[in-house]
Amino acid sequence: MRLQVLMFYQDDPKKCTAAKMVKFGLAQNVKKIKRSGLVLDPFSDCTLLPRDRQHAGSIVGIDCSWRLADQEFSKHLGSVRRKLPPLFAGNPTNYSKLSMLTTAEAMAGALFILGFKGQALELLDKFRWGHTFYELNEELLGDYAKLAGEDHLMQILREYGLDGASQETRQPRR
Repeated sequence: MRLQVLMFYQDDPKKCTAAKMVKFGLAQNVKKIKRSGLVLDPFSDCTLLPRDRQHAGSIVGIDCSWRLADQEFSKHLGSVRRKLPPLFAGNPTNYSKLSMLTTAEAMAGALFILGFKGQALELLDKFRWGHTFYELNEELLGDYAKLAGEDHLMQILREYGLDGASQETRQPRR
């Protein structure tokens, strides 16, 4: 799967996971989102499901500061926008916080859900905390990769105790 990032350079460049993905040739830095791109948007009304693979010519991550995310995402409309189902951050800054992912974690999560597990693991291998993201979310990602629809997602969220989940720090449970 082709990965693309639209970068706004709003965070510490040394901690920018999108820049590292571009540096290692895992993603392409783009200036404009093409209509064939599936945009990862945490503010979307639609959740990413395995069937979205048919819409994805590429996965596009928008790399910006979480403090400015609502402004940046509202400016950049793509044809297909999806939010990830709840996942736990494995990065040191937001460790174990629900859905406070780096661009690399979001892209890896999307790859897992869409059936590109090998590519997701390759991406995570570039980060010293990448294995932590995978370990925190391994069961969730496996279940999300089998989702048939939104109804099934709600059932999984209830099983994990994530229904009505907020941005608080939690440990995954089942």
